[in-house]
Amino acid sequence: MRAHSPFLARQMDRFPDVTGLLAAGDVDAALNAARDVSGPDDGIARSLRRRKGALSLVTAAADLSCAWDLNRVTRTLSAFADQALEEALLATFAERYPDAEPKGFVVLALGKHGSRELNYSSDIDPILLYDPATLPHGEREDPADAAVRIGRRVSELLNARDGDGYVFRVDLRLRPSPEATPIALPVEAAIGYYESMAMGWEQSAFIRARPAAGDMALGDYFMQQIRPFVWRRSLDFGAIDAITDISRRIRDHYAQGQAFGPGYDLKRGRGGIREVEFFAQTHQLIHGGRDPALRSGNTREALQALAAAGLFDAEVSRKLDEAYVLFRTIEHRLQMVEDRQTHELPKTAEAMDNVARLHGLETGGDLIELLRPKVEWVGTNYDQLTPAQKAESLSHDEERLADQLAEMGFADPEAPVARIGCWRTGTVRALRSTASREALEDLLPNLMRTLAAAPDPVRALNRLDDLIGRLPSAINFFKLLAARPGLAELMAELLSHAPTLADALGRRAELLDGLIDTSAFDPPPAVEQLAEQFTQLEQGEDYQALLDRVRQRVNDRRFALGAQIIRGSDPLEAGRGYSRVAEAAIEALTRATIQEFEAVHGRVPGGEMLILALGRLGGGVLTHASDLDLVYLFSGDFMKESDGKKPLGATQYFNRLGQRITNALSVQTAAGPLYEVDTRLRPSGAQGLLAVSLDSFAKYQREEAWTWEHLALTRARPVFGSASGRAALSAILAETLERPRDFPELARQAVKMRSDIAKHKPPASELDVKLVPGGLVDLEFLIHVSQFKHEMAFNPDLRAALDELVGAGHLPAELIDAHDLITRFLIVSRLVSPKSTEPPEATRPLVARACGVESWDALLESYAQARQRVGDAWAALSAPYSEEEDAGSR
Repeated sequence: MRAHSPFLARQMDRFPDVTGLLAAGDVDAALNAARDVSGPDDGIARSLRRRKGALSLVTAAADLSCAWDLNRVTRTLSAFADQALEEALLATFAERYPDAEPKGFVVLALGKHGSRELNYSSDIDPILLYDPATLPHGEREDPADAAVRIGRRVSELLNARDGDGYVFRVDLRLRPSPEATPIALPVEAAIGYYESMAMGWEQSAFIRARPAAGDMALGDYFMQQIRPFVWRRSLDFGAIDAITDISRRIRDHYAQGQAFGPGYDLKRGRGGIREVEFFAQTHQLIHGGRDPALRSGNTREALQALAAAGLFDAEVSRKLDEAYVLFRTIEHRLQMVEDRQTHELPKTAEAMDNVARLHGLETGGDLIELLRPKVEWVGTNYDQLTPAQKAESLSHDEERLADQLAEMGFADPEAPVARIGCWRTGTVRALRSTASREALEDLLPNLMRTLAAAPDPVRALNRLDDLIGRLPSAINFFKLLAARPGLAELMAELLSHAPTLADALGRRAELLDGLIDTSAFDPPPAVEQLAEQFTQLEQGEDYQALLDRVRQRVNDRRFALGAQIIRGSDPLEAGRGYSRVAEAAIEALTRATIQEFEAVHGRVPGGEMLILALGRLGGGVLTHASDLDLVYLFSGDFMKESDGKKPLGATQYFNRLGQRITNALSVQTAAGPLYEVDTRLRPSGAQGLLAVSLDSFAKYQREEAWTWEHLALTRARPVFGSASGRAALSAILAETLERPRDFPELARQAVKMRSDIAKHKPPASELDVKLVPGGLVDLEFLIHVSQFKHEMAFNPDLRAALDELVGAGHLPAELIDAHDLITRFLIVSRLVSPKSTEPPEATRPLVARACGVESWDALLESYAQARQRVGDAWAALSAPYSEEEDAGSR
């Protein structure tokens, strides 16, 4: 160290005790000694300066000897910066307001200090905030003046330099409008600035911000309030523009430091430290609003989290991390020579050799060759973020524009010419700003080319126009499509084929965000994992926020499942995915609602809420439009009373709780709708109690239930409750379904029910796959009546029950294919023709493909055959029990 660093040589002479411990190899003891080098008579300024000098010596020795890794070095320096700020702030309060509690003033750390990555000779870049209501101040002193004086004194204590050196250089220019604002700002004014006026670079700066000293509660409040500014719910592709603009300006301003070799700027040069940091921060800003796990201010942690989330390859993360560690290490070597905040490789051979030898290399040339491959790789990797050269612009002359659109493939360009003209006028709310129209112009060529290639260009264009018309702002939407051309292609498909998804996009354009990650096209995970994802909240969010979060996340999942079907996934698998999503929503919202309810009313001893799903949810296969058929039950003694602040009897308790759960699942919030909930299948129907005890439910099923209610129970399945509660409910279901009964009477009633449905709810068309003769309702009646006839296969999964009945020889095997085709047709039709009418011509091949046949004509033929098979089987089973048969026999 002496041979290559004059600064460290001076520290060795100033702190011989610390030097001796380092020479003995005892770094921990040297660190403790460095923390205790100030004398009892030293004032705060001298004490901090001496401790900083000794710490610099220990840190350098531990770094150069490889006793500490980069993380330990930077965290040690950052921790001392926190401590220095805290001590300087307390000393200032003691000087100015000795009798007052030091509160109402907070120091926010930004940059490398904020991320606990301070380099060896770094500035600190704090922002100073105060609360006028709680900040101590003199009797005739304005709180604003007091805050400025406190800030100046703290800065002076750290900045001042004498024979002992200095503590930290303090740069206060990262505050809002530094040329016009005082050095300390009122917290509410700062919040207002970041909510309404802040620049793009300030958003990225706050990735690494944290309260470091002073009133930490005040700092936490500020950070929580500006979180929506930093971490935006929609994927923030505007961040690419902001960061790449900073990069371009850095490369231009430091042009002389861009060429790799002597004089290269290790921090700002192409392929240097900043480009590793910016690569991580860009991905964080784009995706961090939706995934809190990506928000670490620490560069290395951020790279690891981004790779774990699949946002770029693990090998990219590894290479960036290796480069970052090397760059930061060499940066430290540069700064150790004379404790200067320099990032440039020396320009002279002698100085380069000196730095190289400090790092353990022979010559400066060796250092250059060590750095070169990583600098080149980082630069090439970072260039991927730079937007590609813009496509050709579309003409503002209508005749030329029509020619351009015709060349792109529009058969009749008149409609798109009119749409583009309307967008360009700025009369649409989302396009009133100049920035939004500029973003549109950048996107238009590729967007129109994509729409021209869509299965139904005119329909896609009209739905896109509707979508844009509903947006409050279009800038981020356009930037998203510009950044992800493949997403624009997928959007064109959805707009062409799926009015259900197009309507959803019109309500929430950010639904497209969820399709960026390829994992969006994987089947949803297990219910437990989904429920955990749905309930993740950020600090400070409450039950009302949870209602919004669950709606956002559930609808993201449902939208992705719909997109999977349009893209060619099996609708049956998607239907099971829809069911898992719904069940997870029930799990997540019911648990949260119970927790809220118990906070007021306590618990009923020995009792718990149970939820029984019937219908399609009970069977585990939903469509995009399915509602939820639920029955609320409770265990325990209905005579008991809850033990909370406002006790309720058990029956009233669980009925109120059931209503709260229904509201949680169905009420539209600011985040939109969730599910329609139908509770009319409960005992005694709409006239009965919303929630009944298990004992009452069992008694009702034994003594009072109608035949149709027992038919409905064939699709019943517990979806909420403890394992023991679910087991007790399942036992009641099994006992009810398997008990001996008068089958002919049940069959007669079932046949009459099907006849009544046909009379009162006729099919909307021949493609109303649910209600047509030989459709899904006939198949359900066929399976359920067969279950009771043969006293077997009481599985709520319709396909599983059918498999068992076919396997036992009770139903023809051809019904399995019929079931699959009809169910696939139902699921896909709810997306492409929700009114059960014939889908548009361009969409028919998609429906055929989803149903597993090669063409629309082939699908119609297969559909007719399936209906015939179901109709024949139902007719054969029902004929002996129909009213007409009975009349003939009489």
